[in-house]
Amino acid sequence: MAIISRIDDTFQLTITMTAQSTIPFKITPSTAFQQLAEREAILENPGFGKHFTDHMVAIDWTLDDGWHGAHVMPYGPLLLDPAASVLHYAQEIFEGLKAYRHPDGSIWTFRPQANAERMQRSAKRLALPELPTDIFVESIRQIVSIDADWVPTGGETSLYLRPFMIANESFLGVRSAQKAAYYVIASPAGAYFAKGVAPVSIWVSTEYTRAASGGTGAAKCGGNYAASLLPQQEAYANGCPQVLFLDPLEGKYLEELGGMNVFLVMKDGTLVTPELTGSILEGVTRASIIQLARDRGHKVEERRVTLDEWKNGMVSGEVAEAFACGTAAVVTPIAALKGRNFMVGDETAPAGKLTMSLRQELTDIQHGRAPDPHGWMVRLV
Repeated sequence: MAIISRIDDTFQLTITMTAQSTIPFKITPSTAFQQLAEREAILENPGFGKHFTDHMVAIDWTLDDGWHGAHVMPYGPLLLDPAASVLHYAQEIFEGLKAYRHPDGSIWTFRPQANAERMQRSAKRLALPELPTDIFVESIRQIVSIDADWVPTGGETSLYLRPFMIANESFLGVRSAQKAAYYVIASPAGAYFAKGVAPVSIWVSTEYTRAASGGTGAAKCGGNYAASLLPQQEAYANGCPQVLFLDPLEGKYLEELGGMNVFLVMKDGTLVTPELTGSILEGVTRASIIQLARDRGHKVEERRVTLDEWKNGMVSGEVAEAFACGTAAVVTPIAALKGRNFMVGDETAPAGKLTMSLRQELTDIQHGRAPDPHGWMVRLV
């Protein structure tokens, strides 16, 4: 990995190859580092996805040469030919994970191998090249090492990492591209809930679906998110910050939110979450919540769940709590469901105890405040 240090306004560059990576990384330090005062002002209130660090990672792929040309370079615009495949056929995928500064100053990330494996599954579905896990993890290590000063300190702050891959072959024929590029950019992130974790109301979309059976729902690709934006606008118009999608065939089974998986907590403590049918994204946070709940002795059911089961359960008390989970917010309590002709739940109800307890346990592990019994955390710096 690369370590850059400032000595009397000059930059000293040290390049070392790590044993984990199968390709070398070239390092080109930025000559336009954010000034200390400017960076500190950003880190005081970074928001989410608004500001970006000084560097990015780029790795090229061609059908003949495979993965090559790994480069840590100054953050800046990409140069794309107007005929690049990604612009015409949406051949692209992405991931999202975070780097956390622990109390001792070290910097860690959470289950990056799981993100790497999911990106490989997404690549296969989108007919893109699969990036090896060791190169994925090393790319994360490289950008965090060079931009370590951008990792915030305290609370639930983090450095959000966005790896993504695009087909950049200049060719208008309809086939999988023979040229692609992988990038990583990073953005400091404040606490997702600036005023504390608060239960939300969810809008149930009955007109639109997120993904079709046999489609790209299980892949993390931009097209799935583009399809969610119009119903998300509908949710906003009805006073809801998130939209819930139902299955594309019968329109009665829960799938997921626009970018989060969903859980119900039954009155006996059982957790229920929609099974992975191929049109639902397999969330890393989802898998982690399942493991933590089972560690506590809770039964977890991955099965088909109807909207009526959730609605009726909220009325009868059979469903005691509900929450959504994902990388950005970790866990979001759900207080009420809204649709065109119904509303169930109490928008003013407090967050469920198990919901908040699981959230606290997971964030404590991520931020180094609690033991990591499953070895999920990977040290970067």
